[in-house]
Amino acid sequence: MRLFGIAGYSGAGKTTLLEKLLPRMTRIGLRVAVLKHAHHHFDIDQPGKDSFRHRAAGAGEVLLASSARWVLMSELRGAPEPTLEEYVAHLSPCDLVLVEGFKDEAIPKLEVYRPGNGKPPLWPQLQHIVAVASDAPQSLTLPAHLTRLDLNDPDAIVGFILGTLQLGGKTHAVL
Repeated sequence: MRLFGIAGYSGAGKTTLLEKLLPRMTRIGLRVAVLKHAHHHFDIDQPGKDSFRHRAAGAGEVLLASSARWVLMSELRGAPEPTLEEYVAHLSPCDLVLVEGFKDEAIPKLEVYRPGNGKPPLWPQLQHIVAVASDAPQSLTLPAHLTRLDLNDPDAIVGFILGTLQLGGKTHAVL
């Protein structure tokens, strides 16, 4: 499995970009997973539901299954957060894992940058950013080692990701 990161501040458009990239990638036959890191406490379970009650009663893991989907919930209960590699090990085999978050991990990343957000770019501080996708590509000055991509051209972004990861001849099928 190849890993490629999508980085950027909240509100930059990371999720919107992923929504555009995923159908293009799956259309050319790639099996793609998304691993998103949340920086805050979250819960996908509902108080009062059986699975919630099982976790509250002390279960370390609860697997909720149906004919349409399944989800495995693991409680850390004070244990250290798993590493990116440990999270990836839980995924089913696929061609590509798009990673949102984990900005300090040593994987190639695309920064989604919108000057209109009023926040500074991440690329000067994060050494693993290999490209910047922006809605203002003409006015953005980047160092020579970074590729500039138009945030509104998802086909070019898919081509860049596949080329960077050397994912075979899949690139030509996108365009």
